[in-house]
Amino acid sequence: MSKHLKTGLYWFLALQFALGAVTKYWPGDTIFSTAYSVKFVDWGYPSWMRFVVGALEGVAAVLLVIPDRRTRFLGAATLMFVLTGAVTTHIVNHDPAVGSWAAPTHLVIMGVLALANWPADWRDLLRAPTAPRARTPRPSNEMTRVQHL
Repeated sequence: MSKHLKTGLYWFLALQFALGAVTKYWPGDTIFSTAYSVKFVDWGYPSWMRFVVGALEGVAAVLLVIPDRRTRFLGAATLMFVLTGAVTTHIVNHDPAVGSWAAPTHLVIMGVLALANWPADWRDLLRAPTAPRARTPRPSNEMTRVQHL
């Protein structure tokens, strides 16, 4: 997969979740559906929970577009957490598949992205990123001979 195609995929998914985050904060009905303040209450959650979910989606969307494996992993893992709750909510509330196909589809996509950006060592997630160090030139053999004389 080319680098441009991969970057485009991350931006496309990030824009979807950023739009989802905005709709969670929208006070009334959207062009997509009824107000999330009503939906969350219908699903059995307090209406303020939409702000938490919207914030997690927004932060994860930003993490997906930062071109670093660690941040993309954290963004995909955060969305897996949110989407697991969404899929479970749709199942428990017996929502029709027509209206709830996006959550399980995005859950699978985020699982693939999380695996693709999985860190080699889990401790890499906790370490502060280090800037690349400039290489210092090694002394040539002639310089070391001069120093030994």
